[in-house]
Amino acid sequence: MFEYELQQIRAAEMIREADNYRLVREAVRGRRAARREAARSGRDETEGRVHSRHHRRSRSTRVA
Repeated sequence: MFEYELQQIRAAEMIREADNYRLVREAVRGRRAARREAARSGRDETEGRVHSRHHRRSRSTRVA
């Protein structure tokens, strides 16, 4: 009986993870479509945005 309950918990967790993955993928797809539409219409809605991915410092650590 205990193993059955564990299996039910695992199955429910996998379903939740799959639903979350689908929601994230759908959100990314929507953002890409919005960007494409903005570029197609000539508007630049990304103006003034900070791109945090671009670091000026080297990623390697300093040795003291």
